Amino acid sequence: MNFDWNNPYPGTRRPVYASNMVAASQPLAAQAGLRILARGGNAVDAAIAAAATQALTEPAANGLGSNCCAIVWDGSRLHGLNASGAAPAAWNLDYFRRKHQGRIPARGWDSVTVPGCVAGWAALHEKLGRMSFADVLEPAIEYAERGFAVSAAVQRKWAAQADELQPQPGYAEHFLPRGRPPQVGEHFVLQGAAATLKRIAASGGRDFYEGETAHKLVAHAQAHDAVLTLADLRDYAPQWTCPVGQTYRGHTLHQLAPGGQGIAALLALGMLQHFDVAARPVDHPDTQHLLIEAMKLAQADAGARRPGMTPEDLLQAGHLAERARLIDPAHARRGAGGNAPHADAICLSAVDRNGMMVSLAQSNHMGFGSGVVVPGTGVSLQNGGHGFSADAGHPDAVAGGKRPAHAALPAFLMRDGAPVMSFGVVGGDMQPQGQVQALVRMLDYGQQPQAACDAPRWRWRHGQTLDVEAGLAPSVAQGLLARGHALLAAQDPGQDFGSGQFIWRLGDPAVDGYVGASDGRRDGLAAGF
Repeated sequence: MNFDWNNPYPGTRRPVYASNMVAASQPLAAQAGLRILARGGNAVDAAIAAAATQALTEPAANGLGSNCCAIVWDGSRLHGLNASGAAPAAWNLDYFRRKHQGRIPARGWDSVTVPGCVAGWAALHEKLGRMSFADVLEPAIEYAERGFAVSAAVQRKWAAQADELQPQPGYAEHFLPRGRPPQVGEHFVLQGAAATLKRIAASGGRDFYEGETAHKLVAHAQAHDAVLTLADLRDYAPQWTCPVGQTYRGHTLHQLAPGGQGIAALLALGMLQHFDVAARPVDHPDTQHLLIEAMKLAQADAGARRPGMTPEDLLQAGHLAERARLIDPAHARRGAGGNAPHADAICLSAVDRNGMMVSLAQSNHMGFGSGVVVPGTGVSLQNGGHGFSADAGHPDAVAGGKRPAHAALPAFLMRDGAPVMSFGVVGGDMQPQGQVQALVRMLDYGQQPQAACDAPRWRWRHGQTLDVEAGLAPSVAQGLLARGHALLAAQDPGQDFGSGQFIWRLGDPAVDGYVGASDGRRDGLAAGF
């Protein structure tokens, strides 16, 4: 039967209540994490299991050669992990002037930084995991061995990138096995991934950076005139960091900074704190206008940072108040927004009955990333290096060992020093925009997490247009037009307005549990027991 995989009817999802839970944008990943929780693993074990499975089952956004970041509540304190990629030591401005006329390419080996996700999994497990690393990776290894059926949302993104990436080394061989992208429901096995995951499991992750996998990566790089070395891989290490917070309506949103786009969400909330946002209904043009204008200014600030400037510099109360005064409640500002590059990621959330909560994001940077796939490994490599600048005065100017801006944006909400919600919204510069829209719905209007997930969204894009989802009420759209916003209604059902995974703590996890929500814009699933 040749089904039409598009659903013409609005879906109605219900929140999920449980004491152990995983929410992910790919159902097999959520179930893999839940399986580990059922076997006695903790939330970190479950998050790693889900992340490793999702690296296989949602390859158009992440993979074994991705980067990852996480925020973890361990039961008593918050930890931040930055496992974004570092530039090979030989990268510098002269290197790109000689090879690429001063550009940082978007595809190919010269867009690949040292992949961080495997090291990130290992670091999370060593510090906070409970089960053995091999047991945690067992579900992913099974999917790597037997394959999986390609889901509709994944297939759509896969097909959209195939023509551009087909020439890249290894891409067609691995991701176009029949000379085309897989169809919806078609069985797919990523060649070499099972053997690679087994080596990673047996070595606690070190094989990827020192063993057989590392040697294969470097040999392939050098065969294609790239400069990645064994020393680049061996010397790579994730960074444990202290998340940066911004208070809003008695809660504190935490992000990893610098490096990610999360600072824009913090800035926007800091400006909105100066308004009575709830004075009108949430689905009113005045309300959405305030959010849009705050987001424009926040993106402009985030994009205009200077070398040496810290997140705390931007988040000073006086600066936020000054920026808030620039918002005209009746008229849209022109040219106030930034121009963040297109990027993508997956995010997931995992929690357990003992109170551990994890928000994890994993990213190839742009879809499949560089398009490079290393033969015999199943490792598709991100193009995080495209986040560098070739401008010597830019804070993201390329340099060996440096980490560029990245698209992995986990988020965590606290109140009075206690954990409230692990969550995330993916989609490049949609990430902070989606977070702000959802948080305002929950914190200002009391909407439950699934409703905040499902509500129609807008996306301020490229500093000029406001893309809006089809579900946005005509009265809101007309009101925004009247205030001077340049609206562009989304015509493509695959247009990315973010996909969110939210788990909110209800009280004592062992007694009251959590409520979870997963976004239907992809193939999301929140499940628990």
